[in-house]
Amino acid sequence: MTVYAAVSDISSTRLWGLDSTRRLQRQLREISKSSHADQRDIRWLDDIDKDTLPDNSDLLLLNGNFLFESRTISGLLARPGCILANTQDNLATAAFIQSNQLAETLAFLRQPQGELPHGLQRIHPGDMAAFDESLRRSTTPLLESITAQRKTELENKLYGNAYRGITDLVTKFAWPRPAKRMVHLCANSGITPNMVTSAGLLLVLAACYLFWQGQYAWGLLAGWIMTFLDTVDGKLARVTIKSSKFGHLFDHGIDLFHPPFWYIYWGMSLHDFDAVMGIEQGQMYWLIIIAYIVGRLVEGVFPLLGDCSVFTWRPYDAWFRLITARRNPNLILLTLSVLVAKPDWGFIAVTVWTVVTTAMLLVRLFHASIVRLKLGPLTSWLSADDVATGPNAKAYAIFAATRGAYAAK
Repeated sequence: MTVYAAVSDISSTRLWGLDSTRRLQRQLREISKSSHADQRDIRWLDDIDKDTLPDNSDLLLLNGNFLFESRTISGLLARPGCILANTQDNLATAAFIQSNQLAETLAFLRQPQGELPHGLQRIHPGDMAAFDESLRRSTTPLLESITAQRKTELENKLYGNAYRGITDLVTKFAWPRPAKRMVHLCANSGITPNMVTSAGLLLVLAACYLFWQGQYAWGLLAGWIMTFLDTVDGKLARVTIKSSKFGHLFDHGIDLFHPPFWYIYWGMSLHDFDAVMGIEQGQMYWLIIIAYIVGRLVEGVFPLLGDCSVFTWRPYDAWFRLITARRNPNLILLTLSVLVAKPDWGFIAVTVWTVVTTAMLLVRLFHASIVRLKLGPLTSWLSADDVATGPNAKAYAIFAATRGAYAAK
């Protein structure tokens, strides 16, 4: 299916280095490539001219004086014959129509106080799905007016919306503010997300070598900087809309494979290591590898049970994700062991915590499978209609977004 897209007005205010036209073009390209785009071929029009459009073709009109989230546009594309209005003052901001409705719809977008064009329906962002599983959060799709006075506020919103609501405690509470400054620096300097990821890969290798050599402090420095850059590259890609399949595979491939190597190289540096409860050093390597793989498999299998992940099913799972034995929580354990001059304790702690948290994930998978058989497909607690005011309101306030991401420059 071909959809033609055009901008009715253009804002001169740049957000994260992009004017409204470039931002919308990148968003539409991203939507067109998405597996959820229903095979739509979205073609950009530089000029809105009915004579150049096929009869009864699908047309997406966007007002460049407004800031759209990609899922806001996707939500409109799922609703033919609708005009999207903002919540604040009910102004028409976009429309998904047939080409023969162009003239009256364009006039309405420019003078929205008039009568709604015949056959069209007005909708608002609140009418679209709030829960976003890809970012593990629940917020109404973004739609805001763009003005020069709101530049900082809107950039903060875009950055905050690029942040996962449910993640580890370091990424959620420590990195948002410094990462935002780094994202600004990269966006203004022409540094791409893949460049940041490449720097992270070099730091991964450096940390492996330094841990193996027993230079724990330097290795931890390389490791912590890498985790910081791992936050930066994803946020940079989202706010500048430069996500790509290669970048996604590059970033997530590194994230997926390197953590066990860090722990094992750390363990290999430990000499005269005494067995713990009869478990030898080499056996601990295998415990780390097996538990890590099993944990990742649970994360991959869990979404087959419904519309949620193992960390978004219940509030407990969101809290557990803060400390689950993934890279950043394990780095905390290793750092603490160096501070007390007991690096062997760090290795033991990482081994134990990796096994324990994987066991908990298996328990959650077993429990969820029973619930799936009894009650049907699972849904996330974040998708509940009363999530912001109901019994889980306090957890929602913490996990719906990352408040530090909205801090002023």
